[in-house]
Amino acid sequence: MKGTNLGEFEELVLLVVAVLFDEAYGVAIQDELLNRCDRETSLSTIHMALHRLEEKGYLESRLDGATNERGGRKKLIFRVTKSGQKALAFSKDQRNSLWNAAPKAAFNFIPR
Repeated sequence: MKGTNLGEFEELVLLVVAVLFDEAYGVAIQDELLNRCDRETSLSTIHMALHRLEEKGYLESRLDGATNERGGRKKLIFRVTKSGQKALAFSKDQRNSLWNAAPKAAFNFIPR
């Protein structure tokens, strides 16, 4: 299916949403990407990826209650859908299959 494969960044964002579970919102995702992946990313880049993943049906979102720390603004919380889980599993299986198929010698190559 065209447009349903995960890009590398989309896969990371989707996995971080799963890691954060009920606390997956823009800033938390940004912090987790930095802490776990050493990946500094702007909020706008994260929000674009979240929007694409939601359009593909891999994420769903809901508004969470407003807090004083956020100046009364609500958080948009994301969760991985069944389709998102399947996309992640497919991506993981593809990568594992390729890793398993690569001969050890491929990684011991010494250029002349």
